[in-house]
Amino acid sequence: MRRLIWLLGLLAAAGWQHALAADWRMDPSGSRIEFVATFEKSAAPGVFKEFDTRLQFDPDRPAQSRLDVAIKVTSADMGSAQVNEAIRGAEWFDFARYPQAEFHATDIRRIDSNRYLARGILSLKGARQPLEVPFAWSESAQSATIEGELTVQRGPFGIGTGEWKATNVIGGEVKVKFKVRLRRAG
Repeated sequence: MRRLIWLLGLLAAAGWQHALAADWRMDPSGSRIEFVATFEKSAAPGVFKEFDTRLQFDPDRPAQSRLDVAIKVTSADMGSAQVNEAIRGAEWFDFARYPQAEFHATDIRRIDSNRYLARGILSLKGARQPLEVPFAWSESAQSATIEGELTVQRGPFGIGTGEWKATNVIGGEVKVKFKVRLRRAG
């Protein structure tokens, strides 16, 4: 009987700790994902205009957190009608077959006082690769912000195939910068 009570107490405590993680939903008006590729060693910036972020997060217990991001790659805008048309094709993002990219992380760790690292899987253009996303967390009342920067290798995702596979004209690394404003759900 004591073992049963102990087990029930343990399960209740685990459930209570999990319940501390707040559910956060993205506020699109204050959120942005930018990327910078390189063309002949010059910056070629762009932005994803449509994406959604959901975060279940307790900054004091990040191990019990979850981050989910869905990006409509069809919303990519590189500021040039010609470039925007080119990235729609199969050699680049292949909008017709892969209109969305997703990142899911259940391994979130504190790396400094307000800095965290989300380890998860990025699904992009039919490929799935592990990815680490560092972010800073700031919270006030019913809102919060996550902000960070990372580098993604385009090759493993098949972004730039055929004549564009080589990295001498279009660089192999793409810098991604994000700022996501969040509101408590419910």
